[in-house]
Amino acid sequence: MARLKLKDLREMNDKDLEDKLSELKAELGKLTVEAAKGTLRKDSGKVRYRRRDIARVMTILRERGKKI
Repeated sequence: MARLKLKDLREMNDKDLEDKLSELKAELGKLTVEAAKGTLRKDSGKVRYRRRDIARVMTILRERGKKI
């Protein structure tokens, strides 16, 4: 998955953002498990970017007044 741009996220509606948030959280969970097992070598930087993407989506939802 490519890194998410703030402009693209702002164009999404609330339902799409909530779906994207759950997708990102699931992916972060998988990456965290792989990191704990030690099988995450070349993709270790993805954890950082997934956390930031989750924060971006949550920030936009909060700005719109949605409960997360």
